[in-house]
Amino acid sequence: MKKFIILLSIFLLNSCEEVIEVDLISEQPRLVIDASINWYEGTNGNNQEIKLTLSAPFFDNQIQPANNAIVTITDQNNNTFNFIEENESGVYKTTTFLPQIDEEYTLEIIYNNEIYIGTEKLKSVTPIDYIEQNNDGGFSGEDIEIKAYYTDPANQPNYYLYKFKTDIAVTPTLEVYDDEFTDGNQIFAFYTEEDLQVNDEVNIEHYGISKQYYDFMFLLLQQISDQGGGPFETQPASVKGNCINSSNPNNYPFGYFRLSQAYQTTYIIN
Repeated sequence: MKKFIILLSIFLLNSCEEVIEVDLISEQPRLVIDASINWYEGTNGNNQEIKLTLSAPFFDNQIQPANNAIVTITDQNNNTFNFIEENESGVYKTTTFLPQIDEEYTLEIIYNNEIYIGTEKLKSVTPIDYIEQNNDGGFSGEDIEIKAYYTDPANQPNYYLYKFKTDIAVTPTLEVYDDEFTDGNQIFAFYTEEDLQVNDEVNIEHYGISKQYYDFMFLLLQQISDQGGGPFETQPASVKGNCINSSNPNNYPFGYFRLSQAYQTTYIIN
């Protein structure tokens, strides 16, 4: 009887092992454009960089740089700023960029004999007025919450991107705001992290952004928050940025070309 039970157990364990092959949609790698031009307060904004990579399959952890591209940005006065790749890293840099608020700029990338174009304006930002800490937040009443207050300029549409970075989180927290219902008022950006402790540093970056970038990020962040995760879930539709492939429209890129005046500060939890 004991021998029968052992054999039956082995049979049941072996019968539970089944290899499931998942057919994933694959396509040729697309150009991924990370062109965030940031003019931080207290700097002249001359030093800028653009990162170019290639898209990869779902389970591929390797990020391949897009090498040997020709990358330029041109302003409305026909000043052209050349971005030179650094050591085949896919990171293209310039030290001559000239930022001007509300100036329109055009990004041009020539890669694999195809031309990618994006146009955007450099948007201003209001500085952070002060930061407020609450130690009784969250559902438990024990989480630390941060509010970064800023005053929105009156009688004009404004859009903002906030980035919160700490050493305890793998990725930054991003939030976008508009002033549709808060025009001209003092308002705040909100951040909380249940593992925050006294003496932890929170780096806060505040960017002025365009409406089209606000719409892009709003959809992107909504998809990230709504998605349950995993390859077996329904995958969201691609959120296209403001760059096009003028040579081959079907081979459109991912990513975005953004220009922002920016303010950054570090807050220490107390």
